[in-house]
Amino acid sequence: MTVNTPDIRPGRRGIVAKFLGGYASPASVRHSWHRGADSQDWSSIDWRPDPSGVGFGREADTDVDGQLTAIGRAYGPNLQPLGGWSKRALDLTVASTALVLSLPLMAIAALLIKLTMGGSVLFAHRRVGFNGRPFNCYKFRTMVEGAEHLLEEYLACHPQAAEEWQATQKLKNDPRITLLGQILRRSSFDELPQLINVLRGDMSCVGPRPVVADELRRYGSAAGEYLKTRPGLTGLWQISGRNDVDYAHRVLLDAQYIGNWSLGNDLVILAWTAVAVMRFDRTS
Repeated sequence: MTVNTPDIRPGRRGIVAKFLGGYASPASVRHSWHRGADSQDWSSIDWRPDPSGVGFGREADTDVDGQLTAIGRAYGPNLQPLGGWSKRALDLTVASTALVLSLPLMAIAALLIKLTMGGSVLFAHRRVGFNGRPFNCYKFRTMVEGAEHLLEEYLACHPQAAEEWQATQKLKNDPRITLLGQILRRSSFDELPQLINVLRGDMSCVGPRPVVADELRRYGSAAGEYLKTRPGLTGLWQISGRNDVDYAHRVLLDAQYIGNWSLGNDLVILAWTAVAVMRFDRTS
């Protein structure tokens, strides 16, 4: 992957180049972190069981939380998240300020959700955090009730959509999302409740994209890198054209962010995120 990779938006290639150092292939990145790794293409890397022998899969799991915690222990454990106290201080400053400023918008969004969709205002989804610790990641609800059942039926009837979901864990034309939900997602307002996750210490303002247990397998040998830090409200993956970047490159961007972390880089990513949100182009 180079900074000229087609799925990295042209306007963002400069900042991506800052992290990639001008050029970095998936294979070279993987070899630099994992000595003895095989030479297979990055996109074909499979999940490797952790050193403790604990694995997980959708069919076999009865205690995903416990297994994730065991995986976190097997990969270290890491004594503290990436960036230590300085990154945490930035998180608390940015998140508390943003939460106060966004409270009026959050109140309006909550009211509209209640009036147009009924039911709960917030959606809590189980994600993988630092050292494999599971946590509830909060968002404003953007989908209809019974969304998971609807997704299963839709994918069963639409093979192309099923392939898209398998490749990216997303759908460009998602039947579960309401009209209000589309507006919230396009504006990134749906993720404002994650500021609470940042204040609680579940997430960071900047970091890897928070993943579910099934997705962690797709990180292959880079899973250990993901577990070194708190997942982020935004990150290099987001300012690079989030939904336009394929999954293998998302993993590479996450791993490169971790390998090249600095407080200055976090500030640059936050600034670029503000620009992306104002342009409403984050998910387009």
